[in-house]
Amino acid sequence: MLDITGKRIAIVEDDIASLKYYETLLRETGAEVSTFRNGKEFVEAVTSGKAVFEMVFMDFLVPLVNGIDCTRAFRQVNRSAPVILITAYYSEQTKNEAYIAGCTEYNLKPIFPDKIYMILEKYLAPRRAYQMND
Repeated sequence: MLDITGKRIAIVEDDIASLKYYETLLRETGAEVSTFRNGKEFVEAVTSGKAVFEMVFMDFLVPLVNGIDCTRAFRQVNRSAPVILITAYYSEQTKNEAYIAGCTEYNLKPIFPDKIYMILEKYLAPRRAYQMND
């Protein structure tokens, strides 16, 4: 099991079933998880400096402030943390907007546990040091 204890991850998702699903998977890894049911709460938390995250799982269609605008706001305060956009809505235009706004990855729902763990491993797992032999 992946151990990313202490890593701070935000989930921005208005669908309660999806929110609980992501939250359960992420908490199993030891991560500290904060949830936001609308984009406005997320934007206020990150732009006020009250919340700092090392990764964000972002739904595209969240109320009040959509996922693209949330990502833009997040990028004003954090340029490096991965933003993983997850959506049931696919279009090339949306995908392009997401990347321009600063999303790291664009994934379509449903997203299965192995994919979530792969994303966590890719961006948050400690890197193993390799030693060069003389």
